Amino acid sequence: MIEFGGTPTAAPAGDLIIDGTDDTFMQNVIEASQTTPVIVDFWATWCGPCKTLGPAIEASVTKAGGAVKLVKIDVDANPAFAGQLRVQSIPTVYAFWKGQPVDGFQGAIPPSEIDGFVEKVAALGGGAPDGGLNDAIEAAEAMLAEGAAADAAETFAAILQELPENPAAYAGLVKSYLALGDTDQAEAILNGAPAEISADPALEAVAAQIALAREAADARPVADLMAKIDANPDDHATRLELATALHANGKAAEAVDHLLELFRRDREWQEGAAKAQLFKLFDALEPTDPVVLNGRRKLSSMIFA
Repeated sequence: MIEFGGTPTAAPAGDLIIDGTDDTFMQNVIEASQTTPVIVDFWATWCGPCKTLGPAIEASVTKAGGAVKLVKIDVDANPAFAGQLRVQSIPTVYAFWKGQPVDGFQGAIPPSEIDGFVEKVAALGGGAPDGGLNDAIEAAEAMLAEGAAADAAETFAAILQELPENPAAYAGLVKSYLALGDTDQAEAILNGAPAEISADPALEAVAAQIALAREAADARPVADLMAKIDANPDDHATRLELATALHANGKAAEAVDHLLELFRRDREWQEGAAKAQLFKLFDALEPTDPVVLNGRRKLSSMIFA
């Protein structure tokens, strides 16, 4: 059994509440959350509930005394990251830790619930009984990145024995079995996740990865598909299959390029299959992955051209 604990990392004081932008998101949220949990409040000037939630969450973050930071983002002036995180209504609040969204909620909630949310997020950075959880997850992720999928699966499973509702550990276990080539077991684990975390972005990402893995299992070799596209650039079905095969071979950027080309040639083909597959691929990657950022920007320019 993995033992959790250890000395927490203290959150730096000052600059606890700031107005963020798309240009500063990487610095103020992704980079800052490597050491201190960051709460992001997506709001707009015309939003009534935002006027209630905003001051309440600011007060709660202030009470936390530096254990958590707050970044407020006006979605009208800064739509990019709100779109990438699929913010569909406001107010929407996300909590980031170690560069990843780990919790969140939509709509105005009572002050007592806000305090509980802020306390839970602040605990990620130190002082909580499960303070060593993040180190354990990071270690398991490192194993997975190094190709030790079986060891990573064992570690993620041990973490879930201690904290059965941790979305990062659940997602890590699913990714481990995908890396082992056992898509059925990966899907079974995902289906067994508690309902409370089923809509977590980490689990939505691995769900997209499972769907892509199943599609790739039936795809023909990349060289064969490329030859068919070279012979007939308007063979949309083959181009879609090629994108799936490229992604399965670790060539996500090339997969996105082919899907964008398919969208450019015929955006309505198969009821918008190119756009749907692009979103599936975006969901399978990290929201801040350059492939996702560049792909979304290019897609947006094509849609609104």
